[in-house]
Amino acid sequence: MAYASTNPYTNEVVATFPDATDAEVQAALSEAHAAFESWRDTSFADRAKVMNAAASILRRDIDKYARLGTLEMGKLFEESKKEVILSAEIFEYYASHAEDLLKPEILPVANPAEGKPVLVHEPLGIVLAIEPWNFPFYQVVRIIAPQLSVGNAVLLKHASNLPQCAAAFDTLMAEAGLPKGLFRNLYAARPHTAMILNDPRVCGVALTGSEGAGTVIAGIAGKALKKATMELGGADAFIVLDDADVEKAARWAVIGRHWNAGQVCVSAKRLIVADAVYDQFLALYKEGVAALKAGDPMDPTTTLAPLSSQAAADDLRDQVTRAMDLGAKVEIIGAPVPGQGAFFQPLLMSNLDEKNAARHWEFFGPVTQIYRAKDEADAIRIANDSPYGLGGSVFTKDEARGARVARAIRTGMVFINHPLSPKADLPFGGIKNSGYGRELIGLGIKEFINHKLINVVDIDAAF
Repeated sequence: MAYASTNPYTNEVVATFPDATDAEVQAALSEAHAAFESWRDTSFADRAKVMNAAASILRRDIDKYARLGTLEMGKLFEESKKEVILSAEIFEYYASHAEDLLKPEILPVANPAEGKPVLVHEPLGIVLAIEPWNFPFYQVVRIIAPQLSVGNAVLLKHASNLPQCAAAFDTLMAEAGLPKGLFRNLYAARPHTAMILNDPRVCGVALTGSEGAGTVIAGIAGKALKKATMELGGADAFIVLDDADVEKAARWAVIGRHWNAGQVCVSAKRLIVADAVYDQFLALYKEGVAALKAGDPMDPTTTLAPLSSQAAADDLRDQVTRAMDLGAKVEIIGAPVPGQGAFFQPLLMSNLDEKNAARHWEFFGPVTQIYRAKDEADAIRIANDSPYGLGGSVFTKDEARGARVARAIRTGMVFINHPLSPKADLPFGGIKNSGYGRELIGLGIKEFINHKLINVVDIDAAF
């Protein structure tokens, strides 16, 4: 079966689920469209009741949802709980702000005789959400909360290793009072993506996934003339300037690289450290990684989880081998990890000069790339020497300097003196091979809507 729950800590297959049939996909499309025709005219207040109810359920049943996330993708139980709370906060954000974000906009005109133009924001139909495994709940909520709030319907194709987390959303939204058909999880097979996107009732697709998946899905959407948003990962720079608080920067680097076992699009994958503090930082970083404890993700003393699957661990190992073949130097750092399950030994990778193509790769797991920068300008150069442009961090005691460097980094997001982390009230998205479009806040809620101009003009006005 393509959809299967496999515990990454034990590699035990817990449950399997059959692919959706063509008939089930067509039924979901019909139900979603019928529900949309009513939901689009439902008041913001009534939609907000559903969003708030979903948030309350997540908060009430936090342990239940967190255990499910840990079971299926292996993240630390405490990290799973934080993800569930973040998901609740996103629901609550749109319950509070959707109406104001979408209020009609009166447009200024040079000559009042030209009319009284107003821009209104209307829902378009069904959005297909294709979501990854690294954040089983957050990734889905950051699409369905804004899209349901604006009046659209959503069909979900979740990662194949998260079938129980995906099904949990059906139960969650039904209990929250969402009318039937407006949201549905589909165990869609690969051909169903084109079937859905070619349906005239579907207005677009939101994908979070690999660069390869983005190329395929964006191609299908483009051929169907459907809107798409793409969040395709990254290789974020973590810059430590010569005036940084090195001890704190090193501690944050350990966290920024290894939370969620390093399987985060915005984790600190490339450490770029000024020459003046490089040796001190590196010693502290190694010390911090050595203190990580790999083990049972349900154990509160565990600080390093397994990867999401044995296949993910095997693929990462092969990628490291290819990088070494190209000249990369790899050093084992940290304590040994368990032999069972999908664990991966933390590694430090250097010698990634202009001749080594591996400097442009994204390593999705506890593999740290480190670079020695001659000065601030060199740090910026190294940071921008990437096909990706998602996020980044800059560490310095001078906030004005940090802001200047942040502006010079070509990415969608930069945090100063902190590793980048998602928030309910901050936008998320990148540029270059990291994709296009934005999620969350007002930017996210306006991705799949019709920005309609309505202009009342005097019948005797000049043409």
